[in-house]
Amino acid sequence: MNNYIKLFVALVLLFLPQSLCGNAKLFKEYIGADDMKVQFSDVPILPDVEFHFILSFAIDYSGAGHSPFPTNGDFKIFWDKKTLRPSDVLDIKSKHKNVKVVVSLGGDVVGKNGTSVQFMPWSVSSWVQNAVSTLTQIINEYHLDGIDIDYEHFDYSDPNTFTECIGQLIVQLKQEKVISVASIAPYEDEGALRSHYMALWKKYGDFIDHVNFQFYAYDKGTTVEQFLSYFQIQESNYKGGKILASLGTDESSTGVTPEKFFEACRGLKEKMKLEGIFIWSADDSKKYGFQYELQSQALLAT
Repeated sequence: MNNYIKLFVALVLLFLPQSLCGNAKLFKEYIGADDMKVQFSDVPILPDVEFHFILSFAIDYSGAGHSPFPTNGDFKIFWDKKTLRPSDVLDIKSKHKNVKVVVSLGGDVVGKNGTSVQFMPWSVSSWVQNAVSTLTQIINEYHLDGIDIDYEHFDYSDPNTFTECIGQLIVQLKQEKVISVASIAPYEDEGALRSHYMALWKKYGDFIDHVNFQFYAYDKGTTVEQFLSYFQIQESNYKGGKILASLGTDESSTGVTPEKFFEACRGLKEKMKLEGIFIWSADDSKKYGFQYELQSQALLAT
């Protein structure tokens, strides 16, 4: 009888949606933010994972001069358009059927001049109208599959305005079948960022596919036990969400060391809680030979 039970359980797990099975084979990689001339083809891609490149960034700011300013949802491309071209997107997706490419919105600063990317809409309706229009053009031109939300500064915006702007943007792009995937990329703070993303999740969480939580923004020297505790907290904050574990390979990232990160991921995997992994970023990982990208994908694939 025990063998029949085991067989029944195995069949149930086989046909259950992946999201209900606990562990997913999803790997994501931010690319383009640091203008390091990294190409899609530089990054190793294993066949047994779902791989998302996240182009960084499209920003609703002017790109002119030394004092760029907000443009109320009029998005422009801020990655190197000579290195990461629409033809490159088509090429990598044709060579690897497991690859999707999305665009991240916002980020920390505009280019290299250090100006903070503030979320600063003039009104909900005007921002959404402009954002849907300009992002649809970018997404269609670059053959993209989705968007990622990575706004980090809210000096001029309240949680409700952010919620309605971003929520309505995601809903419209999905309803019009411009995108199939949407994610958010919060990190832990005690102020505006948490309140804005929590408000967005509370109202529009059903339309958000993944939470690319920036665990590498926690304090340097984070232990495995602390990482797992932080993960549990975010499970509670983004209840029902698919929260990805994350590792930063740039010099400013703190959090756990790579060794402790993978130990923590193995612990999550054993508990059937590893929904995927993302790395910030390909630009910084090139000097390491993309070893952590390979290690992450191998862990997810097993």
